[in-house]
Amino acid sequence: MKSFNRSFAAAVLSVAALTAAAGVQAQSNYALYSPGASYVGLNLGSSNYSLGNGSRLFASDDTDTVYNIYTGTFFTPNFGLELGYTNFGKIARAGGDTKAEGFNLSLVGRAPITQSFNLFGKLGTTYGRTDVSAFPGSGVTSGKENGFGVSYGIGAEYSFNPQLSAVLQYDEHRLKFAGDGRDRVNATTVGLRYRF
Repeated sequence: MKSFNRSFAAAVLSVAALTAAAGVQAQSNYALYSPGASYVGLNLGSSNYSLGNGSRLFASDDTDTVYNIYTGTFFTPNFGLELGYTNFGKIARAGGDTKAEGFNLSLVGRAPITQSFNLFGKLGTTYGRTDVSAFPGSGVTSGKENGFGVSYGIGAEYSFNPQLSAVLQYDEHRLKFAGDGRDRVNATTVGLRYRF
């Protein structure tokens, strides 16, 4: 829990720092995200499940391919709202499989660094759905769970032109797993974003 609190505090401070920095940056790239500007994006990368493996009698892994589809809109040049779906993939664990997916709603804060380069932070909630199957006696509880949890992230964006940009981002989601309460699942992704 202490680790979660530290991570959450760091994410909140990152969003605040980005917002403060945005106030002193040049106005030249605000047009990219003027009020009412919207975007869609697709990111791919690697997920990391921070889960235990029970009795450790079985081999396990904790990473898989993740993909994220999202859309967003800005109501000021520095603040917007984003809605997305993330599939975190499936890992082998405790003689079975663990998989997760989620729908996310986040407040986004951005800070323009140059005309083409932005930093951004996200803070919101993810409605996650998880499914765990494990070998009996492995020490890991099987079952399905769902519910809301905190999510946050940071990233960078490079714009090739007024419509198309590349993004690199890191997100953390607190998801509910059978028998474990809430655990952290990370996603490190790269992708493309189209503004309209």
